[in-house]
Formats: sequence, C-alpha cells, structure tokens
Amino acid sequence: MSDPQKPARRRVMQSAGALAALAATPGGLVRAAEVASGEAGKKAAEKVAKTDVTARLARYMVAARDTPLPDEVALACKHRILDTIGAMVSGSRMTPGEMAVKYVRGLGGEAQASVIGSSFRTTTVNAALANAMCAHADETDDFEPVTKAHPGSAVVPAAFAVAEKEGRSGTDVIRAVALGYDLCCRLLMALGPDLVRGTHRSAEGTSSTFGALGAAASLARLDETGMRYAISYSAQQVSGLWSWVKDKDHIEKAFDFAGMGARNGVTAVGMVQAGLTGVADVLDGTHNLFIALSTAPKPEAMVDGLGSRFYVTETAIKTFSVGYPIQSPLDALLTLRKQHGLTPDNVRSILVKLPTDAVGIVGESAMPDVNCQHLVGLALVKGAVSFTDSHDVALMRDPTIAAQRAKVTVVPDAALMDPTAPRGAVVEVTTTDGRTVSHFTKFPPGTKENPLSTEAVNAKVRDLIVPVLGKAKSEKLIDRINNLEKVGNIRELRALLVV
Repeated sequence: MSDPQKPARRRVMQSAGALAALAATPGGLVRAAEVASGEAGKKAAEKVAKTDVTARLARYMVAARDTPLPDEVALACKHRILDTIGAMVSGSRMTPGEMAVKYVRGLGGEAQASVIGSSFRTTTVNAALANAMCAHADETDDFEPVTKAHPGSAVVPAAFAVAEKEGRSGTDVIRAVALGYDLCCRLLMALGPDLVRGTHRSAEGTSSTFGALGAAASLARLDETGMRYAISYSAQQVSGLWSWVKDKDHIEKAFDFAGMGARNGVTAVGMVQAGLTGVADVLDGTHNLFIALSTAPKPEAMVDGLGSRFYVTETAIKTFSVGYPIQSPLDALLTLRKQHGLTPDNVRSILVKLPTDAVGIVGESAMPDVNCQHLVGLALVKGAVSFTDSHDVALMRDPTIAAQRAKVTVVPDAALMDPTAPRGAVVEVTTTDGRTVSHFTKFPPGTKENPLSTEAVNAKVRDLIVPVLGKAKSEKLIDRINNLEKVGNIRELRALLVV
C-alpha cells in the first residue's frame, strides 16, 4: 500500500535542496525563498537567513548608505572624522607620515584623491595608504577599548579617498564612516580579540582592512554581489603580526595599524569596481574567514545589532596624544596634582598601576609618546601634556624631567583587568612628608562613559593642525567638518586639507 505522505515529503526535500543550492549563490537567499513552499520551506529559509552571514552583511552594507543615522551617531561620526583629520594633518609632519608621503609621491598614478598636508594627488589606493600612515604616525588617533582596535586611522582615510574620487557628499561620508567602524570592530568581536593576539597576530592590523572596506564600499555604492566580492577580496588581505611591538620608530606600526588596512580595503573595492569577480560567501561554510583566523569564532557577532548598535559611538577619542594605556594615568596624576598641590619638590614617589596587558606596551618605551614613566614625570613638572611635549625626544634627556621619571614605578595589577573598563589605572603618590594620596581613573576623558564635547574635540584638533595649516584655514576646516552634512561634495574640502 502506497504512503500518501511520500509525495509531500518529496516536495519538501526538493524545496530544501533547491534552497540550499540557491543560497550558495549571490542573491540566492531571495530566490530560495521563492522556490521554497509550505511550512517546511519557510522554516528552511529562516534557517538559512540565520546562518548566511555574508549575505546579511552585504545587504546591510547596501542599505546603510541610504539610511539616516540617529542624531547622536551622526555627531559621533563627525567628532571621529575631525579627530582623525587632526591626526592625519599633524602626522604628515612626523617621520612615518613624511616617509609614506614620499613613497606614494614616487609611485605617481592618476590624480584621484588628495594626500593630506601635501600639494599632489594620486590614486585612491595610494592616497589612502599615505593618509592612513599619517593618521597613525603617532598616538593621536582614536581607540576602541574592548577590541583595542584603532578604527579611525584606517576608516577615515579610506572614506575620504574614495569620496573624493566619486564626488560624494558629506552625508555619504558620515554614513560610510559609521559602517567602517562597525565592520572594523565587529570583525574582532566575531574572531575574539584575545584569540587573535593568542596566535601572534595584530588585532589592529586584522581589523583595519575591514574598517576601510566598509567605508570604501559604501561610497563606491556597490550592489549586493559587489559587496560580497569586496568582502572576499578584503578577507584575502587581512593580515598583521603582533611583532609591531618591537618597532622603535612607529613606522611599521603606522603601516600595520592603519596604512595596510586602508590600502587593502580601497584596493578590494577598486578591483570589484573594475569588474573582478570573487567568492560570494567568504564568511560562511568551508574555509571561511572566521574558522581560518579563530579557534572559537562567533560569526553572529558580525551582524548582531547592525543598525541599532553603532561602534563609532563606543570608541575613545584621546585627550592626550599618547599611547592609550597612558590616558588614565595622566588623568589621575593631573587630578592629584591639582587636588593636593603636588610639585616635583614635595613628591617622593609615584606608583602607577596598569592592567597587566598594558605594561608591555607603554612601559619604558624608547618613544616618548608611549613611555608611561616619562609622561607621568613630564606631567608632574609641567602640569599638562601637549602634543609637542609628548613627542619631544629631547625632553627624555631633560634632567628635571628625568629626575621625576626616576620616581615613577609602573606595575601590572590584575584587578584592573576589567572588561567593562579595560584601560583604567590607579596612581598612588607618596609625598615627602609621608602622606599617600591616590586616584583611580576608571574611564578617562574621551570614552563613551566620559565623552568629550564638540568644543573639546575642536580644541584638541586645533592644537594639532594650526602649526601645519595655519589658523584661518584650520578654523574653516573645523567648521566644515562640524557641519559636514551640509557639504554637497567632499571635493569642496580639498583646498582646506592640502598645502
């Protein structure tokens, strides 16, 4: 006797098979939903929708460029764009930036995008590379405390290079930057930032390519298939070793943190624009990016909360142009200095407690802007830490500052390894009369918990760019970025960014 349910089961299996086959191709999810029928087909479609990370991300990337951002997110974008421009302009006069600019000038190339602080234009790829290395020529750019990513230094240069070539608006750039920050930080959340570092890879270098990809692909206005291919070409280029900690000149570090990623992301998008095809599901299935780079990946972290959680609001803008683990110690020391009238004459010793993973980054470095002992001593002497002072190598040999530096001891403290406040610090000062005073800075100024106002961001950037651009041009540039949504074509800013 025949089973009357067999035909029905056969149709369900055929639908599910078609669904799986179609979901493996660009746009397949949509076509699969059309093929699937009945309740089983609906459930199969829902299952694919929950696992096809590449497609879901690509579709969001397409939609995001035309979706208005919440006001607070747009403001956060403008703050980070201005902050990164400050880093680019000031960095163009530092050795890593100067060498990067010299390198790309020698490459020549079609005049598509401007090189910040210079007088020539080059290809988008070359401009993104040079401008990004300028942006991380020192420790001025922003930082995401949980992943330790430095999104702005790769995302903003990539955005400006492609926007200038394509003639995009200020609003387009704001949305592209928001997307770039999301992809940069989400990639590390999906891989596990500590797992990345556990394999001797640079989390900053790993994430920067995807940050630049997000910004560049948005401004290139790729379709879903193009987004998939650009994701794949970017995934192939994701790189970066933790060996940057041995770089004494901050040159290779500038490439690893920013230049390499900006170049990679813009390259990937340009290749797709030129018609090159690629793998459509690099974040899913066999040999995908997540299982290649992580022992315990969480692919859903790449797409969870897209459109409602914006990582650009979670990065920290540095108050001081120094390595991020030193932000809290400087804030704590300057707070104590003000509260207790501390001076070099009445301070016997200073104990700085840092998270255990920070000591190796900022302890006794040869570079002044990442040397915690030196900067704390400098802050005690001067009562402030300016951009100029934090980068003045000669001050490391100044006998007055050296005497205070000798009083500073930096130690790791496991109690400060707090995931909710990963860069807090405690400073304890013992005075010459035997008193001990201490201050715990859990969230330094510029974090999402202790944000900077527009005026404070303007003041920081003004200090960075006036020496290069002059006062009049600097004020115009700051005003235009504060009102970036009113800029009809990003090329309007070209004259304000070059010399």
